[in-house]
Amino acid sequence: MKLSEFILLNEAEKKFTVVHEGILIAKRNSHHCLIFLFQMGSYYVETLCNRQSKAIEEFRAFNNVRQLNPYLEAIAIDDLME
Repeated sequence: MKLSEFILLNEAEKKFTVVHEGILIAKRNSHHCLIFLFQMGSYYVETLCNRQSKAIEEFRAFNNVRQLNPYLEAIAIDDLME
């Protein structure tokens, strides 16, 4: 599925697609939610989940690798550089 096709899906279809076709590659914490990063072939989807209800509150789909920076910054590489 192309990014443009994913964007046009309704919320239930997005959830189904991410769960069944996406590959979970990272997780990070935000002030008010948990954010899961899925790879969807040539693009990525972040799911913002409510901490209490565990419900997905927002989908953020993108193909710009600069938006991966919050995940890349969390990778500790100090031990690899010794």
